[in-house]
Amino acid sequence: MVTPLSYTAVPSEYGYHPEPDASPEPALQAVLWDMDGTIVDTEPYWIEAEYRLVAAHGGSWSEEQAEGLVGQALTFSAGVLQAAGVELSVREIIDTLTEQVTARVRESVPWRPGARELLLALRERGIPCAMVTMSEQQLALEVARHLPDGTFELLVTGDRVAKGKPHPEAYETAFDELSKTRPLRKECVVAIEDSLPGVTSARASGVVTLGVPHFVALPPDSSDHQWPSLADRSVQDLENLVQSHAGHPEDGRVTA
Repeated sequence: MVTPLSYTAVPSEYGYHPEPDASPEPALQAVLWDMDGTIVDTEPYWIEAEYRLVAAHGGSWSEEQAEGLVGQALTFSAGVLQAAGVELSVREIIDTLTEQVTARVRESVPWRPGARELLLALRERGIPCAMVTMSEQQLALEVARHLPDGTFELLVTGDRVAKGKPHPEAYETAFDELSKTRPLRKECVVAIEDSLPGVTSARASGVVTLGVPHFVALPPDSSDHQWPSLADRSVQDLENLVQSHAGHPEDGRVTA
């Protein structure tokens, strides 16, 4: 989708005929950020809390099981932990894990390389950002308070949606709410994710999806673009993704 053509009158022997000007390149309008593993390296905190919780209930937990929960909705994760022997309700499991991870973040925020710098650059340019995370509000607010006011215009957390990632509801909610105060086009909005449930959710919502794998590798065709890291990445790099995607919206590409 491109912006409407504007017309300039040009002379001809029959009078004037409209001639289309070149359409401007699509601009970056907003950025939607996953949190765990994308903005902050909290996956080790979650895994540590999972091991501790399962051990306290006499069960066993493995690296493979822990990796399987990366990016998933907390309600899903709680069900897996119950199957591993945790004799608590889903709500009790979520609260226990969230409290432990929030406490660790309060002590030290494990920023992912380049994430904080890119967030601040977007804020300086006035490009709105939303956090779209399956973690609950308690943890999202703890991370957000370590950034300047206004860095995030919106927080969409796991306790705000009925269906967690990989369902697109969270990203659809973020797009719709940001759209209430400004016109947005999905091909001009970038979502940044590190996990397969996350890129699946974002891509299904229709926005341009950038995978930055961290704890678990992403299949090469799972997102529109992939970067190995956000380190040294700029707002211009995100704008280039939007422009590139406009030319090849159906391609899954890897950008070095």
